[in-house]
Amino acid sequence: MSASDASAPGPPRLHEDEPHRGRLSARLNWLRAGVLGANDGIVSTAGLVVGVAGATTARAPILTAGVAGLVAGAVSMALGEYVSVSSQRDTERSLLAKERMELEQFPDEELDELAAMYQAKGLSEATARTVAEELTANDAFAAHVDIELGIDPDALINPWHAAGASAIAFTLGSLLPLAAISLPPTGARVAVTFAAVLLALAVTGAVSAGLGGARRGPAVARLVTGGALAMVVTYAIGQLVGSAIGT
Repeated sequence: MSASDASAPGPPRLHEDEPHRGRLSARLNWLRAGVLGANDGIVSTAGLVVGVAGATTARAPILTAGVAGLVAGAVSMALGEYVSVSSQRDTERSLLAKERMELEQFPDEELDELAAMYQAKGLSEATARTVAEELTANDAFAAHVDIELGIDPDALINPWHAAGASAIAFTLGSLLPLAAISLPPTGARVAVTFAAVLLALAVTGAVSAGLGGARRGPAVARLVTGGALAMVVTYAIGQLVGSAIGT
């Protein structure tokens, strides 16, 4: 190898430790889904245990209702996420298969379409044509699915992973109100649960807003207000029901 060959610049490479757009977007989506799943676990389980606590001071019924709600909620979240992501992946696979078929049957038309898309993005006609031809020569399928569909065929979402992540996030969120309602003395259970849940909702609201680039104040206010309202309503209903059935 000559000195000129050794010093010649090679193809640019992405730094693996830098958060490039595709990986960063996917990571943020997973984090946001996790935060929202945990928030669902906090609110639904807190409403359930506070409602039962409004009807009875006995620890066993409260914990039984809380654990049942945790399990049912985690299963429901996992199933819903599995069905949703499976449908999305089936649609993406169908679109990828259609694009592959079109490239095999209409290569010239697809090349023209790719060039037109780059021209629509602001490149000159000649440059767009050159870019389209070079990308097609390298990997026509990857070039088309990237600009037309915005799909990475090697990074389709796994519905089992999504289901598991949702179930885990919901479970972790549910553990907070369960601990808050069961550990303090009887007279302090509801107050401690209210305080712990509202604090947790403020944290999840701030984190969720930060991940989405939104203002933290309104996001925190919405979650805290909604969580407080849910617990107040369920506690009042629990007291009414408890009084009616004489517990």
